[in-house]
Amino acid sequence: MKNIFKDILKGKCIIVGVGNVLRGDDGFGVTLIERLKGNEKVMCINAGSAPENFAGKIVKEKPNTILIVDAVHMDLNPGESEILKKGDIVRSGFTTHNISLNMFIDYLENETGADVYLLGVQPKSVGFGEQMSNSVKKTLEEIVDLIRKVFMQ
Repeated sequence: MKNIFKDILKGKCIIVGVGNVLRGDDGFGVTLIERLKGNEKVMCINAGSAPENFAGKIVKEKPNTILIVDAVHMDLNPGESEILKKGDIVRSGFTTHNISLNMFIDYLENETGADVYLLGVQPKSVGFGEQMSNSVKKTLEEIVDLIRKVFMQ
């Protein structure tokens, strides 16, 4: 399997995990960040359910690439993932967070000039108090491994 992350994670990278671990599969983004922490070659930000609160910190870092990781309703099978650019997000569905991801990405692109991507994973359930589904856990493990390989070279 080709590692798509090798093609997009270029230069100074920031990975921003979005989500809420108390809402089942919605915790995908922040759990991914927790698993990647400690790698000095990439900045990882756990943005919780309010990524806009970290916009200033991201801009200040002057990254070349920003990867936002979130559970996104895309009419796929639970656990399936896609890497989306801003224009793809409009047609992909919605997230469970306060700010429009398109607005957030617009801001980051305008302020940093970085390439901004959204790694969306299709949730099975985002109900309060639920555990992450097995299909999303499996995807999480695969993606953590792929991203680690990019930064271990």
